[in-house]
Amino acid sequence: MDKVSGQKNAAQFLYPPVDPFDQRMLEVGDGHRIYVEQCGARDGIPVIVLHGGPGGGCSPSMRRYFDPSVYRIVLFDQRGCGRSRPHASVEANTTWHLVADIERIRKALAVDKFIVFGGSWGATLALIYGETHPERVAHLVLRGVFTMTQAELQWFYGGGAGQFWPDVWSRFTDLIPEDERHDLIAAYHRRLFSGDLQVETRHARAWTAWENTLASIDNDGPGGESPGEYARAFARLENHYFTNAGFLERDGQILSDIGRLKNVPGTIVQGRYDMICPPASAYGLHRAWPGSRLIMIPRAGHALSEPGISRALVQTMDGLRPD
Repeated sequence: MDKVSGQKNAAQFLYPPVDPFDQRMLEVGDGHRIYVEQCGARDGIPVIVLHGGPGGGCSPSMRRYFDPSVYRIVLFDQRGCGRSRPHASVEANTTWHLVADIERIRKALAVDKFIVFGGSWGATLALIYGETHPERVAHLVLRGVFTMTQAELQWFYGGGAGQFWPDVWSRFTDLIPEDERHDLIAAYHRRLFSGDLQVETRHARAWTAWENTLASIDNDGPGGESPGEYARAFARLENHYFTNAGFLERDGQILSDIGRLKNVPGTIVQGRYDMICPPASAYGLHRAWPGSRLIMIPRAGHALSEPGISRALVQTMDGLRPD
């Protein structure tokens, strides 16, 4: 396990902004169209970026972790979020639909193998895609590991993280009657899918604020409200996936199937003070996966933009360039 110290400014480690050379809406069936973009080197090393959430969407800043003269950078908005349509839809929207979508993207772009780069839920999806199609993965680069277990969900939605953020936790729980607080995922599900747009948006903003507030080690309370459209997609999709345990067959499936990655190398970048996805998950994954390297960032939380995390991710991608 390696350690990398944090720095004052994440931007100093990132590559300059680049514009896409290709943007398209890809029909993936079931009434869904997903937004896909490519930037960087047209004939470069393919790397696909998996955003978090589920429901977070990709952003231009995610292009900046890769040398654009070396990498062919592929980003897409997963079903139901970002520029993909229909917006905030949970119909035909499961982990296995997303795995199939990555394969559709790979084939549409005539890629043999990807480096797969994902954080938080993006790390979950990267691991599941890798375990399903190991022959299509050159390297997994993971940040803020989440393995979709009940223990992880209980930590974040059952009061564990709330022990460190009691004031913020109370804002999250106070919207729910006391007799429903024993299962906040279910309680929020009833409201996020109530059919009343005002109720859905109010609870979506509360759901999103709880997570966003805990993302960075430098946060000390809620910031401004998320836009209603973004919050509604983010909260509905996240809640839908968590209600269904990630659509996995059994709890702990990712670790129990880790042998499928025996020929796939990986790098794990983890914030020591990650309140959303505590380091125990990254450490457990590393121990179970002999081909992995764990880089622990001493003063960092969960966010991709944490300076130490940004630095380690850029260094990792630079290190994967051919000599």
